[in-house]
Amino acid sequence: MIQPVAVIGAGPFGLSTAAHLRARGIPVRVFGEPMVSWRDNMPAGMLLKSTPAASGIDAPQRGNTLADYCDAAGIPRLVTDEDIIPVETFIAYGEWFQQRLVPELERVRVVSVDRGRTEGAGFELKLDSGELFTARAVVVASGLFGLAHLPGELAGAAVDGPTPTGPVSHSSQHHDLARFAGKDLIVVGAGQSALETAVLAAEAGAKVRVVARGRGAVDFGAPPWKQPRLRPESPFGRAWSLYALSYYPQPYRHLPEATRHYLVRRVLGPLGAWWLRERFQRHVQVREVARVVRAGVVDGRPLLTVRSHQGRMEELSADHVIAATGYRVDLGAMGFLGHELRTELAVSRGTPRLGAGFRSSMAGLYFTGLPAAASYGPVMRFVCGTGFASPRLARHLAAAHG
Repeated sequence: MIQPVAVIGAGPFGLSTAAHLRARGIPVRVFGEPMVSWRDNMPAGMLLKSTPAASGIDAPQRGNTLADYCDAAGIPRLVTDEDIIPVETFIAYGEWFQQRLVPELERVRVVSVDRGRTEGAGFELKLDSGELFTARAVVVASGLFGLAHLPGELAGAAVDGPTPTGPVSHSSQHHDLARFAGKDLIVVGAGQSALETAVLAAEAGAKVRVVARGRGAVDFGAPPWKQPRLRPESPFGRAWSLYALSYYPQPYRHLPEATRHYLVRRVLGPLGAWWLRERFQRHVQVREVARVVRAGVVDGRPLLTVRSHQGRMEELSADHVIAATGYRVDLGAMGFLGHELRTELAVSRGTPRLGAGFRSSMAGLYFTGLPAAASYGPVMRFVCGTGFASPRLARHLAAAHG
């Protein structure tokens, strides 16, 4: 009996990878709740910053695009750069994609993954249902699960980690921002997550300040009609660099390590969506600081100590602080990977070092999505990265383990 391939995760990258493997006739078992991070860890009322061109889940067959879903659902097509995608629509699209192309999805959690007990035995997986089984290869597509990043300077107000009901939380921990109505709220960050969280909370009745680190840190992109005309199009805008990183990420993993990590952080970095500017300026105050020095709790309220651009130390207090400080890949946070696997894998600053076909240093173990960004570039932070990753991963896996 041929052992199946296990795909861990049922978000865009997991579903896309599974669809490509199934199209090649490779037995596959896929685990997870479909689109769970998008459904549970994004705020209600959120609109995607990504354009429709950057939001399609890649499939091996025609007829499974976001526009195809809109047609099937009987809603207006989302196709142009001026069309804005509600998160609820995107979640429904992902679930529709799953039902069509990955119908055998198993809604159980993978508890552990370990190397097989004998040479060439693949991997042993344990599910929270209690089942044990062996897979010839494993694809980790677990998305943002466990990767929320809280900077050290905020840790003093979150001794037990960020929690929705504590002094400090992470933006991924809030689906309903109406709970902050009537509250004084600080949002730390300057990217789309910070700015849109601030707007949604303010529109729900909170008094909101954004604390942005760096001068001129809060900014918004240009609308589609103001994009440069004499540069190539990409899913992220018109620029030669964005075009290369979107469509030709193959050479990226050969760049120097420091360059790769720098580009992942800086390209398509903190910037609000063009359509958010007016709402933000209407509802939210901005405090630009040189840095947040530390955080503490006084009388049950979080207190931030910040350094101004003039070098003065100041204190900012609120009822709650939301850290919209992004995500950081850390193999240590992927607790389902056995200790032996995590210690033996070659890493680059905590992220798996990937070779051709998204294979890790351990034969049969693959990573896709955000954990692949340090090897294949910023495009892997976005759904459209499935168009590059999924067919190549499936092709490599079929050749190596077919």
